[in-house]
Amino acid sequence: MTHLVTGVRFAPLGDRGVMITLGEAIDEATHRRVRAVSAALDAHAPAAIIDQVPAFASVAVHYDPERVEGDPAQSPYRRIVDSLLHVLSKVSDDELPAPPTVEIPVCYGGDLGPDLADVARQHALEPSEVIRLHTSGDYLVYMVGFMPGFAYLGGLPEQLETPRRPSPRTAVPAGTVGIGGQQTGVYPLVSPGGWNLIGKTPLRIFDVGREPPALLATGDRVRFREISLAEYNNWAATS
Repeated sequence: MTHLVTGVRFAPLGDRGVMITLGEAIDEATHRRVRAVSAALDAHAPAAIIDQVPAFASVAVHYDPERVEGDPAQSPYRRIVDSLLHVLSKVSDDELPAPPTVEIPVCYGGDLGPDLADVARQHALEPSEVIRLHTSGDYLVYMVGFMPGFAYLGGLPEQLETPRRPSPRTAVPAGTVGIGGQQTGVYPLVSPGGWNLIGKTPLRIFDVGREPPALLATGDRVRFREISLAEYNNWAATS
């Protein structure tokens, strides 16, 4: 059992925030600590907390200084840190629930994945082998950021680690699957992007008319499944 107060660092984030740092690496052990802190704050947040934002190795906590309880002789920052320490002292990362697994169908290559051949070339692989490796991965959503619903997925096979493209595109279509360094992900909305684009899913990764609007959340597991262009077109036409 790993108690969360072990090795935790607190730092001010302006005059209305606290950065809780839980590790230095992007790995599953640190990720479990981040998830446990986030879950504890969801369940037992002090009244002054307005929001909390988990990241790769930290959780940013935003609070209202006027609502922080405790000794008024101490600063609001000192009092909120004491409250956070109290919450974290009661929680361990062994108490996390099993994460859901989300399957994402992908049509690889062609106009939907214009960089597939280039990724294959960089690793001396056939495009079919890139697809096989990408769909064999057991991915973990380390964090959601950059834009609403964009999930950073760890677990990319080492053979597919590919640097970002030297010139980013000005508009990557929503649903496009990309590789950037050691991570993979799906663009939830049309946006600029410099990742290598290898395919596209017909699923809506972010939909404001859905609750919750984001398909993926921190801690989810993800599997990619290859589909044909005909399947993609049929799926997209009916969704």
